[in-house]
Amino acid sequence: MDESFRTTYRVGQAATAPALQSFDLFPTRIWQARLDALQPRFAEWTSAALGLRAVSPEPAGRTNRSGWNSKEMDVLERPVWAALRQAVHAACATALAEMGRHEAFHLQSWINLHDRGGFNFLHMHEGSLLSGSFYLKVPAGSGALVFRDPRPGVLHGVIKGSVPNGHADVHLRPSDGLLVLFPCWMEHYVEPHDSDEPRVCIAFNANP
Repeated sequence: MDESFRTTYRVGQAATAPALQSFDLFPTRIWQARLDALQPRFAEWTSAALGLRAVSPEPAGRTNRSGWNSKEMDVLERPVWAALRQAVHAACATALAEMGRHEAFHLQSWINLHDRGGFNFLHMHEGSLLSGSFYLKVPAGSGALVFRDPRPGVLHGVIKGSVPNGHADVHLRPSDGLLVLFPCWMEHYVEPHDSDEPRVCIAFNANP
């Protein structure tokens, strides 16, 4: 005797997603400004930076490779850069005020220069209140400034890319006259330089 069994599945209504309210936690703020008003001084300042290299061609090292950086850590105190120092100091004071810090600080500053193939490996500026860079000369082919996602746990997640709860480093393409400020604990690096013209940057920390 043949027997057949039939099973009927009831198809219900499609589930309706609950109304979600999103909260972006742990934001990390950086600041940017264009110092185009100082552009008439850029050529003079670039010459001054290259002149310092000519006088002391041995690089300080640190995180810079295949380029040059100054052993001096107070280059903005030189009279030639007085106008730039004033702008950088004012920008740092504004950013620090947003962070709830109103105390006096001093600037530590040095030249960071890349030849073809030059780069900076991953690092942070530990112990400062704020860090930053001013881009004096950025020829075509200059490497990007890359910020590493500061959340260590997200590195182990399976979600990648610029999506909520994903892991993605942030690439910032600088240009002449750009000022960038960021937290000292933000890990960052600079991609290799692909030009025969040097990439010239003045890096700095606002220190207690």
